[in-house]
Amino acid sequence: MDLDNPVLKLCQEGMRAEAEGRPADARGLFEQAWSRRTDSYDACVAAHYLARQQDDPREVLRWNQEALRQADAVGDTRVSALYPSLHVSLAMAHERLGEPAAARAAFERAAEHVTALPADAYGNQLRTAITDGLSRLS
Repeated sequence: MDLDNPVLKLCQEGMRAEAEGRPADARGLFEQAWSRRTDSYDACVAAHYLARQQDDPREVLRWNQEALRQADAVGDTRVSALYPSLHVSLAMAHERLGEPAAARAAFERAAEHVTALPADAYGNQLRTAITDGLSRLS
């Protein structure tokens, strides 16, 4: 990950704002990241974080779909480790909207990508989310 990338820097600042309980600031930073995107990778990351800041569940779904669409357009390994998170986010959006079949399909797609996850707390958190989601929807 290129930490000198201005879009990624804005997303890091947005995550910090989220952690500090400043959702309006976070959303503004993620919107700036979206407006400064220069390629599909930037767009994928910015859309992924913008989805988290939406109030309307349909907008959460739309931004998660956009993040996944942009990831598919990247065409290289930079997004490999992002796919599990992107699919889990999409699954949770579908679940929140009362769309269990679409949610299950997205959790299944996330499960197809678990080998790309790191063996750390983040990877374990996503593995658990996938397992729990599939259990809920079976």
